[in-house]
Amino acid sequence: MQNNTFSTLFVGQNLIRLSEVDSTNNFLKAKASNSEPLPEGTVIMADNQFAGRGQQENTWYAEPGASLTFSIYLCPLFLPVYSQFLLNMAVSLGVKEALAGFLGDSLKIKWPNDLYDNDQKVAGILIENIISGSQYKASIVGIGVNVNQVNFDPVLLNRATSLAKILQRDVNLMEVLAIICENIEAEYLKLKAGNFKMLQYNYINGLYKFNQPAFYRHNDEQFEGTITDVTGNGQLVILSEGTEKQFNFKEVEFLNNI
Repeated sequence: MQNNTFSTLFVGQNLIRLSEVDSTNNFLKAKASNSEPLPEGTVIMADNQFAGRGQQENTWYAEPGASLTFSIYLCPLFLPVYSQFLLNMAVSLGVKEALAGFLGDSLKIKWPNDLYDNDQKVAGILIENIISGSQYKASIVGIGVNVNQVNFDPVLLNRATSLAKILQRDVNLMEVLAIICENIEAEYLKLKAGNFKMLQYNYINGLYKFNQPAFYRHNDEQFEGTITDVTGNGQLVILSEGTEKQFNFKEVEFLNNI
C-alpha cells in the first residue's frame, strides 16, 4: 500500500504500485479472490504492464513509464446484473470528465468505452464483472491512458495519440491518476444514488459521432448512418435509411476518413 494525497472518499485511498505485471486486471482479480477482504476503491497501478488487454481480448500496449495502466476494485452490489452497462457509463464518463480537463470538448466516448480526441484513441477501459448467481460480487475496472507516450506502432500511427502529443508537453502521471480516480468516484456515487437518467443523458451526449452522419461496417457491408441512442443493455442505436438498427459489441465497425 502506498500513501497518497487523493482527495477521494475511497477510490485510490488504497493504492498498490507495481513495477511490472502481466495485467493489472489479472493481479487485482487474484487479490480479490483471496480470503482477506479487499477495500472497495483499491487501485493497482503498474509502471510496466506487458500483457494488457482491451475489449474482446484485444491487446493494449503502453510504453513503460510513459502511460497509465491501472485497475480499480469496485463493489456495485446495489446494481442489478441486468443494469451493468450503467457502470460502464459511469466509468466512461468519469474518465472523460477527468481527461477533458486537459483536452477540452474535443474528447468523446467512442462506444462502448474508448476515449477519443477527434479521430484518435487516448484511453481504453475494460470492465470485468464478477457475478455470483444473479448478484454482483465485484467489478474490476481496467484503464489504460496514453499520457506521455509519443511513439506508437506504425499500425496505430493515425489511430492513437496521447496527452503529451496533443498538449506538446509532458504531464504528471500521478496527477492524471488522481483526477481520474476523483471523477470516477463522483460518477460512481451518482450511480449509487440512482441518478440513472442524468448518467445516460451525459453518456449519450458525450458519444463520438453522436447525431453526426458517418460510415460504418456490419457483416462486411458498409453503410451510412447516425448514432441516435444507446439502449439500457448497451446496444448502439444507429439510424440508417429511415430505420433504427441496434448493434451489440463488435457487431459494428466505425469507418473514419471516408
